[in-house]
Amino acid sequence: EIGMISYIKHILLNDNNLTGSIPSEVGLLSYLARLHLFTNMLNGTIPTEVGSLPNLEATFNLSSNVLTGTVPIELGMMSNIQR
Repeated sequence: EIGMISYIKHILLNDNNLTGSIPSEVGLLSYLARLHLFTNMLNGTIPTEVGSLPNLEATFNLSSNVLTGTVPIELGMMSNIQR
């Protein structure tokens, strides 16, 4: 369970042909600064819990997946994310 890893700062898993959805437990990773999941085959929606990550930086990238739905409003309220 990814939510059990409390001090992880970087998840760099781009270009790995990952499938499935992004687990909502990612929102428990309060030290997470970089989240690179681009160029995979991830599906489903972006968990709203990602918007509660206080240290997530502008390097947050989920592009080139098969995600559906809208971008959670919580992401738009994050101060560290560049639009």
